[in-house]
Amino acid sequence: TVYKPSVSPEMDIMEYCRKEWRGNTPVAKTMRKGYEAVAQKFASIRRIRGDNYCAFRATLFQALSQATQLPRWLQSEDFTMLPENLLSKYDWIKQWQLKQKPGKKMGEISDEIKEYLTLLRKKWKNISEIKNPTEKQEACDKLFRNEEEEYSLYEALKFLMLNTAIELYNADKNGRRVPVFSWLLFARDTSSNPCQLMCNHLNHIGRSGGLEQVEMFLLAYALQYTIQVYRLYKYGTDEFITLYPNDPEEDWPVVILITEDDRHYNIPVRMCQETML
Repeated sequence: TVYKPSVSPEMDIMEYCRKEWRGNTPVAKTMRKGYEAVAQKFASIRRIRGDNYCAFRATLFQALSQATQLPRWLQSEDFTMLPENLLSKYDWIKQWQLKQKPGKKMGEISDEIKEYLTLLRKKWKNISEIKNPTEKQEACDKLFRNEEEEYSLYEALKFLMLNTAIELYNADKNGRRVPVFSWLLFARDTSSNPCQLMCNHLNHIGRSGGLEQVEMFLLAYALQYTIQVYRLYKYGTDEFITLYPNDPEEDWPVVILITEDDRHYNIPVRMCQETML
């Protein structure tokens, strides 16, 4: 099999748009206008490989590309103890499935998840300590060329999403305030509690589906990052630029993605000089 790069090299954003959206259909016109709006802030686009992990890939790549420190939640002592801690409270987590090891049960894979979480912390720390922007970019590119490491990181992100979902679910049950998306997440027939969320959604991410919008919120909360998305097909509406979460914490860093259809995500790079002032 020919290995497709996870994150393609930069390409001029308007050139990319002209190549992808030639016709004169209403959709093509909307897309072109959307890309023109993005091009006022960013010069280039990098395509993200689409394999149902693209939301993870785009978000993590952007977060690491601009990381200058280890996020607080990654610094905590018991971060890597998460799998054991959750397993001791919730027996149903044994149904967690690993993409690389289908058929293996959580009881046997809690060590693997611990390894993935450790890897996430290590990579984030190493990359955030690189001061030179070119070297930082090269380190990110290199990481996203290593298929095994890359998919291990997505497993770590999925597990963090599960942990966040459990925290939100319990907070709501105990009468504490939770963000609106958390109600929406658990209002779905297929995910009325964290166990269903895991079995019907998280276990399938990367295999048969990507992240639904409400899960983009969960990812943002798990990472404590604001994910700002240019949704090109919504150009001309107030949903053209959507924030996950829509009332972000002020100290959360922001990553910026582009989507044409809420399924596949690419990333804009190289902020135009004048917008940086």
